[in-house]
Amino acid sequence: MSEVRSWHRPLMIMVAAMACLVVVAGVGLVVDGRELMHESIWAKPFKFGVSFVLYGATLAWMLPKLRRARRTMWTLGTVFAVTGLVDVGFIAVQAARGTYSHFNTNTDTFNQVGQQIFSSGVIGLFGASLLIAIMLLFQRVGERALTWSLRAGIALAAIGMGVAFFIVGASSEGPRTVEDAYGNPVRMMGQHGVGVPDGGGMPITNWSTQGGDLRVPHFIGLHAIQVFVLAVLVFTALAARVTWLRSERVRAQLTGVVILGYTGIFVITIWQAMRGQSLVHPDAATWTALGATAAVTASLAVLTVAAARRRVPAGGRHARGRRELALRAG
Repeated sequence: MSEVRSWHRPLMIMVAAMACLVVVAGVGLVVDGRELMHESIWAKPFKFGVSFVLYGATLAWMLPKLRRARRTMWTLGTVFAVTGLVDVGFIAVQAARGTYSHFNTNTDTFNQVGQQIFSSGVIGLFGASLLIAIMLLFQRVGERALTWSLRAGIALAAIGMGVAFFIVGASSEGPRTVEDAYGNPVRMMGQHGVGVPDGGGMPITNWSTQGGDLRVPHFIGLHAIQVFVLAVLVFTALAARVTWLRSERVRAQLTGVVILGYTGIFVITIWQAMRGQSLVHPDAATWTALGATAAVTASLAVLTVAAARRRVPAGGRHARGRRELALRAG
């Protein structure tokens, strides 16, 4: 608990607010029947709340561990926290109003002002993450595996946020009019789908099942850091039982393999979405790319493990087994 108190406070305030939003939106999903394009008005605030809880908590834990440019890092974390609160707050308010937060070009004052702030906020979130990623290149956090997981994770998160800037441009849909939760017309410019109109997507995520959707790589990039840090924690925990994993070098190499494989999937989903192809309907080219990525990743993992096992003396590998046999014999 004392360690949590040392985490970046503005980010933790944001995380607490997002956690409250998750609860409110979760209740709304159950009790509020209003919908936008056949999806609950509370689905988007719920998803954004969960995403910002995960990412914000990771940043809040990470930033105090950095030793260089601490004041700058603290400022960047605060910028991210404030911007996140404002942006997701706008999404929640628009949902409560029964209308759209994204792509909404209606001329009412609240929407016009909100859209300007919302657009600026996206740049702020991306900019803060990008600067943190760049500054992480010049310092080390703990062992090499953790350092590389944080560097790669923040970098992919920044790129994943950058993908969001292409969502409108990738859409083939021009200006159109849809209905809000009350049946009122809403003028829209842009959409999430590539080559197909929005609506009728997957359960929960609402990612398109008919065409491309850049929200897929956006999500994968944004949460790369959690996957990489989790991999480091798993390798570290297993090192207590697996002798060849006790080498910091080996754990760093295996973390690098995880980063490589995950990045390959991230790139493939961008390529797939830009071709107007749904995540759940990959073609032969996509399957080939996925297969090649899996084969390369698995091969590197096997080679890394084999080399690590060869470097461990036979006595080291079997010492525990001999001690257990001696104890039983005694």
